[in-house]
Amino acid sequence: MADSIEFVPAEYSDKTVPETVARELLRCGPAEIDRLVEASLPFEERAGVRHFDMNDLYNLGMYSQTSHTQPELTFRMLFRFAGRPVEPLLRPKSWDFRVRLECPECEGHAPWHFEAPDVVRFGGTVVGGAALEPGSKTAEYAATITTRGARTPLVSPELRTLTRDYLDAGYRWQMIPVAMQADYQLVHEMGSTSCIAASLLLAERFREAGYPAEAKRGWFCGVLGGALDLPHACVEVEDEDGVLKSVDIAKAQLAARLSPDTRDFQELCLGSTYNKVIQSTASGNASFGRHACGSPVPAQVRADIRPAR
Repeated sequence: MADSIEFVPAEYSDKTVPETVARELLRCGPAEIDRLVEASLPFEERAGVRHFDMNDLYNLGMYSQTSHTQPELTFRMLFRFAGRPVEPLLRPKSWDFRVRLECPECEGHAPWHFEAPDVVRFGGTVVGGAALEPGSKTAEYAATITTRGARTPLVSPELRTLTRDYLDAGYRWQMIPVAMQADYQLVHEMGSTSCIAASLLLAERFREAGYPAEAKRGWFCGVLGGALDLPHACVEVEDEDGVLKSVDIAKAQLAARLSPDTRDFQELCLGSTYNKVIQSTASGNASFGRHACGSPVPAQVRADIRPAR
Protein backbone atom coordinates (compact mmCIF):
# COMPACT_ATOMS: atom_id res chain seq x y z
CA MET A 1 0.00 0.00 0.00
CA ALA A 2 2.71 2.50 1.01
CA ASP A 3 4.63 1.94 -2.23
CA SER A 4 1.73 3.28 -4.30
CA ILE A 5 1.84 6.93 -3.12
CA GLU A 6 4.24 9.74 -2.24
CA PHE A 7 3.95 11.00 1.32
CA VAL A 8 3.53 14.71 2.05
CA PRO A 9 6.96 16.30 2.62
CA ALA A 10 7.72 17.37 6.19
CA GLU A 11 7.56 21.10 5.42
CA TYR A 12 3.90 20.76 4.35
CA SER A 13 2.78 17.93 6.63
CA ASP A 14 0.37 18.42 9.53
CA LYS A 15 0.31 15.29 11.68
CA THR A 16 -2.83 15.68 13.77
CA VAL A 17 -4.71 12.39 13.24
CA PRO A 18 -4.29 9.92 16.15
CA GLU A 19 -3.68 6.25 15.44
CA THR A 20 -7.17 5.16 16.50
CA VAL A 21 -8.69 7.39 13.82
CA ALA A 22 -6.12 6.19 11.28
CA ARG A 23 -7.15 2.57 11.90
CA GLU A 24 -10.82 3.43 11.44
CA LEU A 25 -10.09 5.36 8.25
CA LEU A 26 -8.07 2.51 6.74
CA ARG A 27 -10.19 -0.27 8.26
CA CYS A 28 -7.12 -1.98 9.68
CA GLY A 29 -5.57 -3.05 12.97
CA PRO A 30 -2.43 -2.11 14.91
CA ALA A 31 -0.27 -4.62 13.01
CA GLU A 32 -1.13 -3.02 9.65
CA ILE A 33 -0.31 0.45 11.02
CA ASP A 34 3.02 -0.91 12.27
CA ARG A 35 3.80 -2.25 8.79
CA LEU A 36 2.95 1.11 7.22
CA VAL A 37 5.25 2.89 9.66
CA GLU A 38 8.00 0.39 8.82
CA ALA A 39 7.37 1.25 5.16
CA SER A 40 8.11 4.93 5.97
CA LEU A 41 4.65 6.33 6.72
CA PRO A 42 5.58 9.59 8.52
CA PHE A 43 4.28 10.13 12.07
CA GLU A 44 4.83 12.14 15.21
CA GLU A 45 4.53 10.62 18.66
CA ARG A 46 2.90 12.74 21.34
CA ALA A 47 2.03 11.47 24.81
CA GLY A 48 2.79 7.95 23.60
CA VAL A 49 0.30 8.17 20.68
CA ARG A 50 1.33 8.18 17.04
CA HIS A 51 -0.23 10.94 14.90
CA PHE A 52 -0.40 11.02 11.09
CA ASP A 53 -1.13 13.46 8.28
CA MET A 54 -4.72 13.16 7.01
CA ASN A 55 -3.61 13.52 3.39
CA ASP A 56 -1.21 10.58 3.74
CA LEU A 57 -3.96 8.44 5.24
CA TYR A 58 -6.50 9.33 2.55
CA ASN A 59 -4.01 8.57 -0.19
CA LEU A 60 -3.09 5.23 1.38
CA GLY A 61 -6.77 4.35 1.55
CA MET A 62 -7.52 5.42 -2.01
CA TYR A 63 -4.73 3.29 -3.45
CA SER A 64 -5.04 0.32 -1.09
CA GLN A 65 -7.11 -1.75 -3.56
CA THR A 66 -8.94 -3.32 -0.64
CA SER A 67 -12.35 -1.84 -1.64
CA HIS A 68 -13.28 -1.22 2.01
CA THR A 69 -11.27 1.77 3.29
CA GLN A 70 -13.22 4.96 3.97
CA PRO A 71 -11.46 6.92 1.18
CA GLU A 72 -12.22 4.23 -1.41
CA LEU A 73 -15.88 4.05 -0.43
CA THR A 74 -16.25 7.84 -0.21
CA PHE A 75 -14.70 8.60 -3.60
CA ARG A 76 -16.66 5.83 -5.28
CA MET A 77 -19.85 7.35 -3.89
CA LEU A 78 -18.89 10.93 -4.79
CA PHE A 79 -18.14 10.03 -8.38
CA ARG A 80 -20.95 7.64 -9.10
CA PHE A 81 -22.54 10.41 -11.22
CA ALA A 82 -19.54 10.35 -13.58
CA GLY A 83 -20.57 6.98 -15.01
CA ARG A 84 -24.11 8.13 -15.79
CA PRO A 85 -25.43 10.08 -18.82
CA VAL A 86 -24.05 13.62 -18.76
CA GLU A 87 -27.25 15.43 -19.84
CA PRO A 88 -28.39 16.11 -16.23
CA LEU A 89 -25.04 17.88 -15.66
CA LEU A 90 -25.93 20.41 -18.36
CA ARG A 91 -29.24 21.54 -16.83
CA PRO A 92 -29.63 24.62 -14.59
CA LYS A 93 -28.97 23.73 -10.95
CA SER A 94 -29.53 26.05 -7.99
CA TRP A 95 -27.46 25.97 -4.80
CA ASP A 96 -27.84 27.52 -1.35
CA PHE A 97 -24.32 28.89 -1.00
CA ARG A 98 -23.09 29.91 2.46
CA VAL A 99 -19.56 30.85 3.44
CA ARG A 100 -18.22 31.65 6.90
CA LEU A 101 -14.91 33.48 7.18
CA GLU A 102 -13.00 33.45 10.46
CA CYS A 103 -9.88 35.34 11.51
CA PRO A 104 -8.44 33.09 14.27
CA GLU A 105 -6.16 35.71 15.83
CA CYS A 106 -8.01 38.87 14.84
CA GLU A 107 -6.19 42.16 15.32
CA GLY A 108 -9.37 44.25 15.20
CA HIS A 109 -12.00 45.89 13.01
CA ALA A 110 -10.94 45.81 9.34
CA PRO A 111 -12.24 45.21 5.79
CA TRP A 112 -12.95 41.67 4.63
CA HIS A 113 -12.25 40.41 1.11
CA PHE A 114 -13.95 37.33 -0.33
CA GLU A 115 -13.39 35.85 -3.79
CA ALA A 116 -17.07 35.50 -4.61
CA PRO A 117 -18.79 33.08 -7.01
CA ASP A 118 -18.20 34.07 -10.64
CA VAL A 119 -20.71 31.98 -12.57
CA VAL A 120 -22.35 34.62 -14.79
CA ARG A 121 -19.60 34.31 -17.41
CA PHE A 122 -20.66 30.68 -17.90
CA GLY A 123 -24.42 31.29 -18.06
CA GLY A 124 -25.16 31.13 -14.33
CA THR A 125 -26.80 33.59 -11.96
CA VAL A 126 -26.21 34.94 -8.45
CA VAL A 127 -29.10 36.10 -6.24
CA GLY A 128 -28.00 37.85 -3.04
CA GLY A 129 -24.32 37.80 -2.23
CA ALA A 130 -23.93 41.28 -0.77
CA ALA A 131 -20.37 42.54 -0.35
CA LEU A 132 -18.91 41.89 3.10
CA GLU A 133 -18.93 44.79 5.53
CA PRO A 134 -15.81 45.63 7.57
CA GLY A 135 -15.75 43.86 10.92
CA SER A 136 -13.73 41.65 13.23
CA LYS A 137 -13.30 37.95 13.87
CA THR A 138 -16.03 36.57 11.55
CA ALA A 139 -18.02 37.37 8.43
CA GLU A 140 -20.62 35.53 6.37
CA TYR A 141 -21.56 35.49 2.70
CA ALA A 142 -24.85 34.05 1.45
CA ALA A 143 -26.38 33.72 -2.01
CA THR A 144 -28.42 31.46 -4.22
CA ILE A 145 -26.19 30.35 -7.07
CA THR A 146 -27.54 28.83 -10.27
CA THR A 147 -25.04 26.94 -12.40
CA ARG A 148 -25.57 25.40 -15.81
CA GLY A 149 -23.50 23.26 -18.13
CA ALA A 150 -22.70 23.68 -21.80
CA ARG A 151 -20.94 21.51 -24.36
CA THR A 152 -18.02 23.62 -25.58
CA PRO A 153 -15.22 21.10 -26.25
CA LEU A 154 -11.73 22.29 -27.06
CA VAL A 155 -11.38 22.81 -30.80
CA SER A 156 -7.68 23.73 -30.99
CA PRO A 157 -5.66 20.60 -31.91
CA GLU A 158 -2.74 22.03 -29.94
CA LEU A 159 -4.79 22.51 -26.78
CA ARG A 160 -6.24 19.02 -27.09
CA THR A 161 -2.75 17.56 -27.58
CA LEU A 162 -1.36 19.38 -24.53
CA THR A 163 -4.32 18.19 -22.48
CA ARG A 164 -3.99 14.59 -23.66
CA ASP A 165 -0.23 14.62 -23.07
CA TYR A 166 -0.87 15.64 -19.47
CA LEU A 167 -3.48 12.93 -18.93
CA ASP A 168 -1.18 10.31 -20.47
CA ALA A 169 1.83 11.33 -18.35
CA GLY A 170 0.86 8.94 -15.55
CA TYR A 171 0.68 11.37 -12.64
CA ARG A 172 -1.05 9.94 -9.57
CA TRP A 173 -4.00 11.98 -8.30
CA GLN A 174 -3.51 12.52 -4.55
CA MET A 175 -4.93 14.55 -1.69
CA ILE A 176 -2.35 17.29 -1.12
CA PRO A 177 -2.33 20.29 1.27
CA VAL A 178 -3.46 23.47 -0.47
CA ALA A 179 -0.21 25.29 0.36
CA MET A 180 1.78 22.48 -1.26
CA GLN A 181 -0.44 22.43 -4.35
CA ALA A 182 0.73 25.96 -5.16
CA ASP A 183 4.26 24.48 -5.40
CA TYR A 184 3.11 22.65 -8.51
CA GLN A 185 6.60 21.88 -9.80
CA LEU A 186 7.38 19.94 -6.58
CA VAL A 187 4.06 18.09 -6.77
CA HIS A 188 4.74 16.89 -10.30
CA GLU A 189 8.38 16.04 -9.58
CA MET A 190 6.97 13.58 -7.03
CA GLY A 191 4.90 11.99 -9.81
CA SER A 192 1.72 13.28 -8.17
CA THR A 193 -0.99 15.74 -9.10
CA SER A 194 -4.05 17.51 -7.68
CA CYS A 195 -6.63 19.93 -9.01
CA ILE A 196 -4.70 23.12 -8.17
CA ALA A 197 -1.26 21.78 -9.10
CA ALA A 198 -2.55 20.26 -12.34
CA SER A 199 -4.39 23.45 -13.32
CA LEU A 200 -1.38 25.68 -12.60
CA LEU A 201 0.93 23.51 -14.71
CA LEU A 202 -1.51 23.07 -17.59
CA ALA A 203 -2.30 26.80 -17.67
CA GLU A 204 1.44 27.46 -17.92
CA ARG A 205 1.73 25.08 -20.88
CA PHE A 206 -1.27 26.66 -22.61
CA ARG A 207 0.30 30.13 -22.24
CA GLU A 208 3.64 28.87 -23.57
CA ALA A 209 1.72 27.67 -26.64
CA GLY A 210 0.29 31.18 -27.12
CA TYR A 211 -3.20 30.78 -25.61
CA PRO A 212 -4.44 33.13 -22.84
CA ALA A 213 -5.02 30.87 -19.85
CA GLU A 214 -5.33 31.06 -16.08
CA ALA A 215 -5.89 28.55 -13.31
CA LYS A 216 -9.00 29.56 -11.34
CA ARG A 217 -10.39 28.26 -8.07
CA GLY A 218 -13.97 27.40 -7.20
CA TRP A 219 -16.06 24.74 -5.47
CA PHE A 220 -17.16 21.23 -6.42
CA CYS A 221 -20.78 20.96 -5.25
CA GLY A 222 -23.30 18.37 -4.18
CA VAL A 223 -20.84 16.53 -1.96
CA LEU A 224 -22.40 14.70 1.00
CA GLY A 225 -25.26 17.18 1.09
CA GLY A 226 -22.86 20.08 1.58
CA ALA A 227 -21.19 18.52 4.61
CA LEU A 228 -17.84 18.20 2.83
CA ASP A 229 -16.11 21.39 1.70
CA LEU A 230 -14.33 20.69 -1.59
CA PRO A 231 -12.43 23.67 -3.01
CA HIS A 232 -11.60 23.00 -6.62
CA ALA A 233 -9.57 24.41 -9.51
CA CYS A 234 -9.63 24.25 -13.29
CA VAL A 235 -8.02 26.03 -16.24
CA GLU A 236 -9.83 28.80 -18.11
CA VAL A 237 -8.39 29.16 -21.62
CA GLU A 238 -9.37 31.15 -24.68
CA ASP A 239 -9.69 28.63 -27.49
CA GLU A 240 -8.88 29.38 -31.14
CA ASP A 241 -12.60 29.95 -31.78
CA GLY A 242 -12.48 32.89 -29.34
CA VAL A 243 -14.64 31.10 -26.74
CA LEU A 244 -13.51 30.85 -23.11
CA LYS A 245 -13.29 27.15 -22.22
CA SER A 246 -12.97 25.39 -18.86
CA VAL A 247 -10.58 22.45 -18.61
CA ASP A 248 -11.28 20.44 -15.46
CA ILE A 249 -8.18 18.32 -15.88
CA ALA A 250 -8.11 16.82 -12.38
CA LYS A 251 -11.72 15.62 -12.48
CA ALA A 252 -11.12 14.00 -15.87
CA GLN A 253 -8.06 12.25 -14.46
CA LEU A 254 -9.76 11.13 -11.27
CA ALA A 255 -12.87 9.88 -13.07
CA ALA A 256 -10.68 7.81 -15.41
CA ARG A 257 -9.00 6.20 -12.43
CA LEU A 258 -12.19 5.46 -10.53
CA SER A 259 -14.20 3.89 -13.34
CA PRO A 260 -13.73 2.81 -16.97
CA ASP A 261 -17.32 3.88 -17.72
CA THR A 262 -16.75 7.61 -17.42
CA ARG A 263 -15.59 8.54 -20.94
CA ASP A 264 -18.47 10.93 -21.63
CA PHE A 265 -17.84 12.78 -18.37
CA GLN A 266 -14.09 12.89 -19.04
CA GLU A 267 -14.75 14.49 -22.42
CA LEU A 268 -17.11 17.00 -20.77
CA CYS A 269 -14.24 18.06 -18.53
CA LEU A 270 -12.09 19.01 -21.54
CA GLY A 271 -13.49 22.40 -22.45
CA SER A 272 -17.14 22.21 -21.43
CA THR A 273 -18.84 23.21 -18.17
CA TYR A 274 -21.12 21.24 -15.88
CA ASN A 275 -23.46 22.24 -13.09
CA LYS A 276 -21.54 20.75 -10.14
CA VAL A 277 -18.83 23.43 -10.27
CA ILE A 278 -19.16 26.99 -8.95
CA GLN A 279 -16.41 29.17 -10.37
CA SER A 280 -14.96 32.00 -8.26
CA THR A 281 -12.86 35.11 -8.86
CA ALA A 282 -9.84 33.52 -7.12
CA SER A 283 -6.77 32.61 -9.13
CA GLY A 284 -5.48 29.05 -8.85
CA ASN A 285 -3.04 29.54 -5.99
CA ALA A 286 -4.87 32.31 -4.11
CA SER A 287 -6.89 32.16 -0.92
CA PHE A 288 -10.67 32.49 -1.08
CA GLY A 289 -10.68 35.21 1.56
CA ARG A 290 -8.62 37.48 3.79
CA HIS A 291 -9.05 39.98 6.62
CA ALA A 292 -7.07 43.21 6.49
CA CYS A 293 -6.57 43.40 10.26
CA GLY A 294 -2.85 42.67 10.10
CA SER A 295 -2.96 39.26 11.77
CA PRO A 296 -0.20 36.94 10.49
CA VAL A 297 -2.60 33.98 10.68
CA PRO A 298 -4.58 33.52 7.43
CA ALA A 299 -8.34 33.75 7.51
CA GLN A 300 -10.20 30.44 7.42
CA VAL A 301 -12.92 30.03 4.81
CA ARG A 302 -15.55 27.30 5.12
CA ALA A 303 -18.24 26.81 2.49
CA ASP A 304 -21.57 25.05 2.99
CA ILE A 305 -23.18 24.35 -0.40
CA ARG A 306 -26.49 22.50 -0.60
CA PRO A 307 -29.03 21.96 -3.39
CA ALA A 308 -31.64 24.73 -3.23
CA ARG A 309 -35.23 23.69 -2.56
